[in-house]
Amino acid sequence: MKSTTLRIAVAALALCATSASFAADANAGGNEFVTTRITVTGAVAHPLDLTAADLARMPSHRIAELPLICQSGANRGKLENIRGVRLRDLLESAVIVAPGHNDVKKIAIVAAASDGYKVVFSWSELFNSPVGDGVLVFFERNGMPLADEEGRIALVSAADTRSGPRHVRWLQNIEVRKIVD
Repeated sequence: MKSTTLRIAVAALALCATSASFAADANAGGNEFVTTRITVTGAVAHPLDLTAADLARMPSHRIAELPLICQSGANRGKLENIRGVRLRDLLESAVIVAPGHNDVKKIAIVAAASDGYKVVFSWSELFNSPVGDGVLVFFERNGMPLADEEGRIALVSAADTRSGPRHVRWLQNIEVRKIVD
């Protein structure tokens, strides 16, 4: 039992280290993953195509400090003094298409990065729980645009116990998907 637990812990730490190493390696060769705009697409009435400057003109929210904890529980640093727009507000601007009374219960929101990384939220998380208050599409840190290692636009879910897995650097697209029966 102890040996299995140890192997799982080592594998989880290796995964965190591999993810951090991949991000560093990806950026070392240039700016191939840096994004300067995001789109909101899928089951929306008004698809959006936004730059960081567009986001800066929208009502914004700040997070003073957020520890980044990876899925194993390891501390991977912190985000400090970030400013962004709630994902929920972007989705309200795009107007999710859900004509049936229960359609929103079958909506998934997929946030995708230019490097292929993806995270998922449910409509209920964003619109019917405290989680939605802390999911920010952010574009600024310490009053400055985000650096290349983050992309010009990123996303984080501040209410998550383990915030690292839903920290998306190089955010490129937010897709609203209907889950079919």
